[in-house]
Amino acid sequence: MTAPSSASAATQPVVPRRNARRARHWSALLWVAPGFGMYAVFVLYPMLQSVQYSFYDWDGIGPATPAGLDNWKAIFTQPELLHSVEHAFILVVFYTILPVGLGLIAASFIRELRPGAFSTTARVVLFIPQVLPLVAAGIAWTWMYSSDGLVNQVLRAVGLDQHTRAWLGDFTFALPAVGVIGVWVMLGFCTVLLLAGIGKIDPALYEAARLDGAGRISEFFAVTLPGLRRELVVCTTFTIIAALASFDVIQIATQGGPGYQTMVPGVEIYRLTFLQQHVGQASALAVFLAALVLVVIWPIQRLGREK
Repeated sequence: MTAPSSASAATQPVVPRRNARRARHWSALLWVAPGFGMYAVFVLYPMLQSVQYSFYDWDGIGPATPAGLDNWKAIFTQPELLHSVEHAFILVVFYTILPVGLGLIAASFIRELRPGAFSTTARVVLFIPQVLPLVAAGIAWTWMYSSDGLVNQVLRAVGLDQHTRAWLGDFTFALPAVGVIGVWVMLGFCTVLLLAGIGKIDPALYEAARLDGAGRISEFFAVTLPGLRRELVVCTTFTIIAALASFDVIQIATQGGPGYQTMVPGVEIYRLTFLQQHVGQASALAVFLAALVLVVIWPIQRLGREK
């Protein structure tokens, strides 16, 4: 009874492995296709259009006329556009260097705390700025920086009345004041990410360092920093992009003022597009900003992939 069934099974056609792999391949593409289609329509196509518009003089309504490289030349010749890029790099100090440095210190301090209510509260308080919308953060800090705001009230309370000022309206302190908002927003993200990275470091490495006579500072540079390389790359990448492409907080707090003291490429692109109807020039600046971000981020990513 079993012999005929075995023979018939042996004679049945066997689906080749190649066909099975091909079927799985097309099945995977079908699952990816809707998401890729949305990405192509709402991201890739507008990006390509921006590149196209950057070579035209267009007000967004009437016919576009070819402008050659005039829009691109303006980026490197108009002082306002150059200053906006310069301000973005200054904000890197506040959005990247200070949050990453302070985040390392805060993460190392929280790591030494015993698990409990205080440790959990510290993490929550530090991460709250990441949960809040940037528009809300900009409004809150605008109130605190006002003439009768919290910052000036604290200065008056400690007898520093001569240092009170309209912070966001001061030509000298407006950009650093906006930068402090960036520190506040990014510090929690960096701290929580670095704290998670410290938790993944093998405790045996710290024990070995202590056996070799290493102190807390030596442990930090010999064990903690090397073990946090990937987390540091993520923090640096995220915060640099936030600095160079900053828009929300500055648009709400200063709109690039006073004068051009806090103007950054993101706000400048908005102003050129919607207030001055220079869509071609705004597109050129947007494409330049995207390329600038890629140039800055690429070596950082390479560093993170090295063993």
